[in-house]
Amino acid sequence: MLNAAAAERNKEPILAVLRQSVNTGRPLQALEISSGTGQHVTHFAQALRNIIWQPSEYDRQSLASIEAYRAHYQLHNVRPAINLDVSLPHQYWGGIQPESLDLVVNINMIHISPMACTEGLFKGAGAVLKPQGLLLTYGPYAVNGQITPQSNIDFDYSLRQRNSEWGLRDISLLSSIAQRNGLFLEKIMDMPANNKCLLFRKESLV
Repeated sequence: MLNAAAAERNKEPILAVLRQSVNTGRPLQALEISSGTGQHVTHFAQALRNIIWQPSEYDRQSLASIEAYRAHYQLHNVRPAINLDVSLPHQYWGGIQPESLDLVVNINMIHISPMACTEGLFKGAGAVLKPQGLLLTYGPYAVNGQITPQSNIDFDYSLRQRNSEWGLRDISLLSSIAQRNGLFLEKIMDMPANNKCLLFRKESLV
């Protein structure tokens, strides 16, 4: 059971956003993309028992950690983790069917992965979400070309030094990618430690 300090800090604030944003009174299906250690999905699943959670990861070590958390908490509403490369089309997402999900959650991935992963996230979420389904992303972002405060500027610089394909993405860029895939930025919520939750809604065609 790996432990990420950031996940421990932000799991409760993100859960508060989920409580506000999703129906807690009926059965729902959710996919977490890039589940990391498994701390988030098990925390959310304990609090939101009406949601069946599907964790996923690209990293093998993280997959093992997610399974350790599942075994520890014995949660009936968390499925076994699947190996998922978000840069691939949704047909390669472990058999998840089009328009089968109410919720897709993606925490702290967009800024530490190549742009192909972000594009794949929005394209795939646009396919697997039901009409009116929700994509929640969390992390640090640029706003209208500006990064604030200085700590996020420094963080962005350090990310780009480590990998030229990483870095904070601009919310307007993400919104335009989302719209191309039938998702519309419904709400921006300020979070602790200069992060934000972005809530994207899949528009129905009717």
